[in-house]
Amino acid sequence: MTRELLEEYTYKKMEICDLENAVYALNGNSAMIARDTVLDYRKGYPAPTAVIGIDWEKVDRIERQCENRIAVLKRECEEIEIFIEAIEDSLTRRIFRLHYIDGLPQSKIAKRLKVSQSVVSKKITLFLRI
Repeated sequence: MTRELLEEYTYKKMEICDLENAVYALNGNSAMIARDTVLDYRKGYPAPTAVIGIDWEKVDRIERQCENRIAVLKRECEEIEIFIEAIEDSLTRRIFRLHYIDGLPQSKIAKRLKVSQSVVSKKITLFLRI
């Protein structure tokens, strides 16, 4: 696991929320309304008639794309969580959880765990070198 992958965790979680909100908003989105012209034969001859409605194929396509991306992001986040929970040293595991999952800066982690900020920094650096 690299530092870059760990640092992306917070952004992946935010993207999951954004995509879930986008899927939720799809049905009420006016951008999904489509206009088409059909030929109406009710009077015996073809008369062009405008038809307005929701483009359900577009809604389904966008929804599937969002759900596929959400599934990938959730798997990646789960891999990061499993990696962090597998750290044997309790202090290092807590530092990683607070820093990469909760998004706290090293200074706040140091205060919370009652250690110096250099200890926090060294624990992260040393563990990632291994």
